Amino acid sequence: MIQPRPRPPGDPAGCNVLITGGAGFIGANLADSLAAAGHRVVVLDTLARPGVEANLAWLAERHPAALTAVTGDVRDADLVADCVTEADVVFHLAAQVAVTTSLVSPMEDFAVNLGGTITVLEAARARRVPLIFASTNKVYGNLPNLPLTAADDAYVPADPELRRWGIGERQPLDFHTPYGCSKGGADQYVLDYARSFGIPTAVLRMSCIYGPRQMGTEDQGWVAHFLISAIAGRPISIYGDGRQVRDVLHVSDAVTAYRAAWERIESIAGQAFNLGGGPSNAVSLRQVLAHIETLVGRPVDHRFSEWRAGDQRYYVSDTRRAQSVLGLPVPTPWRRGVSDLAAWLTSTRGTGGIGGPGDRYTSLMGAGE
Repeated sequence: MIQPRPRPPGDPAGCNVLITGGAGFIGANLADSLAAAGHRVVVLDTLARPGVEANLAWLAERHPAALTAVTGDVRDADLVADCVTEADVVFHLAAQVAVTTSLVSPMEDFAVNLGGTITVLEAARARRVPLIFASTNKVYGNLPNLPLTAADDAYVPADPELRRWGIGERQPLDFHTPYGCSKGGADQYVLDYARSFGIPTAVLRMSCIYGPRQMGTEDQGWVAHFLISAIAGRPISIYGDGRQVRDVLHVSDAVTAYRAAWERIESIAGQAFNLGGGPSNAVSLRQVLAHIETLVGRPVDHRFSEWRAGDQRYYVSDTRRAQSVLGLPVPTPWRRGVSDLAAWLTSTRGTGGIGGPGDRYTSLMGAGE
């Protein structure tokens, strides 16, 4: 059984936090922030992806007295129940993250993303523990009926209101690919546990999250993948024409949103929020690549390939509701954030980062694109 660490004297507000997938990109950043704030953090992670051990080692070095690491799977009901026993809140971030993997192994994708979420929800229900779930913009499908204009380097919505504000939570759900179905089903189960069982739950439907401790691949984490390839002098494959647009959000801003959701969990129970950089951080793959070329000081070799299943040509979050209800600050400007990630990636060269084993690992977040 997981034994909670004793509450330190003079810190009566310290809580026990469980983060599934806590060794991944967003999970590690969230764990670091919560541990630094005086909470005791249990990280449950399979450590299945090469390189995530580095995130866990980083956390253990920074917070030796506040961190408990548990190697295991969210499909293990007994282990999950054990981890939830002393938790004051659960952040459920563990997932199978890649659309491509879901198309190859849909049963595995279903078992981890939907089955694992039910397992975590049931453990939370048994102790009535609040739960915040990492969902994805993929729950809205590939938005095929969204009228777009192809500008020189980016798709632009024909609707001026959509261009101004982005896509809100009233957008109909439309699951595409096994990944979209498994994450979308999990999203709906999390919301229904608030309705059916009165468990305080909330959902954050994330767009593209990026930042330090991310080592992206072609399948997931494209901003980091572009930077890693550019710094290492490797060619980049772009699926589609590169004009597809996302509202990128720095991981520090995502962590702020997760903490804000926890602080307000009783008032927001049963609600979903679109979380991204919003229209001010809407950027195409081509635009990000051009900025990366200025950062590395040379052209980046890139090639275009066929579109991938379920890819959205345009997705920008309408963040007004999240900003209002959760009290979120203005997000980090994308150029500054990408420069921040480039500096971190450069500093990791030769230490298991770029050019090392970490090249192949992805975050444990499906929505981190």
